[in-house]
Amino acid sequence: MEYGSGISFIDRHLRGLSECDVIVFKICKEIEGPYCDYIRNQFDRLVLYAGPVVPEPPKVALEERWEKLLSNFEAKSVIFYSFGSECVLEKGQFQELVLGLELTGLPFLVALKPPTGAETIESALPEEFQERVKGRGLVHGGWVPQQMILRHPSVGYFVTHCGSGSLAEAMVNDCQLVLLPHTGDQIINARLMSGDLRIGVEVEKGEEDGLFTKEDVYKAVKSVMDQGSELGKETRANHAKWRQFLLGPRLETSYMNDFVMKLNALL
Repeated sequence: MEYGSGISFIDRHLRGLSECDVIVFKICKEIEGPYCDYIRNQFDRLVLYAGPVVPEPPKVALEERWEKLLSNFEAKSVIFYSFGSECVLEKGQFQELVLGLELTGLPFLVALKPPTGAETIESALPEEFQERVKGRGLVHGGWVPQQMILRHPSVGYFVTHCGSGSLAEAMVNDCQLVLLPHTGDQIINARLMSGDLRIGVEVEKGEEDGLFTKEDVYKAVKSVMDQGSELGKETRANHAKWRQFLLGPRLETSYMNDFVMKLNALL
């Protein structure tokens, strides 16, 4: 992909990393340290950390519409699915996703753009789907206040496309993570969450076509639903540990102070 005067997107990145004096990441060493060590070794450049992105708590109440809907269900019982503002699924994958959530038997709220080739969410839903999930499942085609929904006591599970902003919001809230990356850095983010940190479960996909089925979605959600499973216990414990770390006092301030001091030392 061209990104500027005859320069590809990847060439622009590689040139910047190769010719700079210092590489700075807005992340923390405790979580992404090994990745930064790799970059430092590859490009032989000093790497500095500017600290994690910790979302500010919302300053307004959840809109009455969503509060009323979520309050109908028991604590930690609702599955919330959000795919961001840019990603659009193919119709077949869209249907497999919602059918997989139906299989769980739990209440769910899906915030998703209409799939490719469909003008509305309703027109793309499987036949008789709305009748079967009436009263416990809602598929919404517009914007929703994601951060505030994640904080609601009824929300217990978050199926996410693994955008960095969504993961930051998820990590400081008490909901189990099911990872369904779509493209680009989302795939690396998902491997970090499910592999290195062990705080979420990634939905399996076909090795040849990269597609998932409703059974794959159900299996991933079921694995974090099961209170007695070792995987569920492990992800809950790890999530709680990292949540406590990110919400610790002066974490961001400490990182920024150290970052400024190291920049001054270089000058």
